[in-house]
Formats: sequence, structure tokens, C-alpha cells
Amino acid sequence: MRQFTAVVNPTAGGSAGAAALLAVARPLREAGAELETEYSRSLAHAQELARQAGERGRVVLAVGGDGIAGGIGGALSGTGALLGLVPAGRGNDFARALGLPSDPDALARVLLRGEPRLVDTIEVRSAFHDRTVVLGSVYAGVDAVANRHANHARLLRGTASYYAGGLRAVTTWRAAHYRVTVDGEEHTHSGYTVVAANSGYYGSGRIIAPDARVDDGVLDVVLISAAPRRLFFALMNELKSGAHVHRPQVRILRGREIRIEADREVPYGADGEVEAVLPVTARVLPGALSVLC
Repeated sequence: MRQFTAVVNPTAGGSAGAAALLAVARPLREAGAELETEYSRSLAHAQELARQAGERGRVVLAVGGDGIAGGIGGALSGTGALLGLVPAGRGNDFARALGLPSDPDALARVLLRGEPRLVDTIEVRSAFHDRTVVLGSVYAGVDAVANRHANHARLLRGTASYYAGGLRAVTTWRAAHYRVTVDGEEHTHSGYTVVAANSGYYGSGRIIAPDARVDDGVLDVVLISAAPRRLFFALMNELKSGAHVHRPQVRILRGREIRIEADREVPYGADGEVEAVLPVTARVLPGALSVLC
């Protein structure tokens, strides 16, 4: 029987984390599993708690949104520790990419009996931010601005906060000129964003990279070029289905190591948590994390 240590982010969705854990804890304990709970004071503290639990051979449950999932998953990357997710945030995009059920009883069955799956992680390096490892994506441009707005939204939650953040970001965005180097090959790009995606989802269920797979050993690089704002709003709407990739303003590349630079100070983000400015290098770490799904 698996032994679990849940690391809860008390700030992710207010009390949502505790409530989500409570719902899944009952079937876990009824099945005879041991479950202990640790409350983190910060992302760095959550990562340390996760490492300690992993070293003790326990399954680490990341309870919260994509920020804590990416932070804890990154901390466990390469360690051989086993990760489980209890989604309780605004986006839950990596859990969505893994196909995790939302029903607590079904999720408990996955955690109790699911087979470990090796997935890729992303090593992120920047001169302005310490090396970190994340799970979902690195995005540089208007979406990083939108995510910052969503993180500070008080009245809106979930998809609504991301959509409102996107509208606010687009109204003030001017096209940036990027230099994107994919496995040593340089590409120039002028537009809204560059996304290096491990997971196909970001921004609370938007399908930024429909063909991305979390275990294929490469990152899908999505470049969205300059376009009239009305067209960009239409493109944002198409992110719900992934249909945006058929537009001429969207270009998809694939590679193992991506460096993103720009002609001005352009913000980038990673898994909703890291906030810094370009340049940044994202490198895939194939099969570096074992996760229950």
C-alpha cells in the first residue's frame, strides 16, 4: 500500500486546496493508505517538503494549481521520487494533460492503483533568474503579461481571470522582435509570443500546442506573429480547440533546447509561477519525472 505525503499550498484558490485534499483523503484512508499533510509557507518551502518526503520513499501529492505542481514536480525531477497531483488551482493544466479525473473517488483510485508514468520536464535557465525546472511550458510575450494580470485578479477566477488578463495585456502590447534558436538553428519572429510547450495546455485549458506530448522528449515551440488586434482576439478564442494552429500567423517548431531572445525587455513565465525577462533557455529533460496518472 502506498504511503502519501500531501504538500498543500494554502494560497492556491483560498481554501480550495484543503477542500480538494479532504475529498480525496477519505477514499485513500478507507483503502488503508497512510496520508500525512504538510502545509507550505512558500513555493521554496513546498519544494523542500517534497524532497524530504521523496527521500523517505513516500508518494508526494502536490495539492494546488499549476504553480505548485510545476514547483514540486521540478523539485522531484531526476530524483526517482513518485509524484501525484490533487488539482486545486485556477488552471490545473498539467493535470489536464495527464487526463486526471476531477471526481475525488476516481482520482483516489488513480493514486492508489495507477501505474507510474515517466514524463518530461523543462529545465529553465536565465541570467535574471535562478535555474529552475517546471512541467508545462515557458511562454514569452503577451501571455506572460496576461498571466501576471490573472495572478493579481481579485474578483475573477479560473478561465475568466485568464481571459480578462489576456484582454488587458493585448490592449497595451506592441509586437516584439524575437530571435528563437531551436537546437542550434536560429529563427527570427515578430509578434505576440513564443511558447515552448511540454504540455499542450496553458492558461486554464487553452490548447496552445495540440500535438505536444509530455513524454515525447521534445518541446513544441509555438510562435504567434504580429496581427491586427481583432484577429488576435479571434485567435485567442480558437485556443479553446487548438484551431489557431491552422492560421498563417501561427508557426510550430520542435526541438530539445530552445533559447528565446528579444530586441527589448520582454517578460516570460513558466507554469504560472516564474516571472522574469528574456533571454531564457528551455531544455527538455526526457523522462525525468515519475507521476501517477
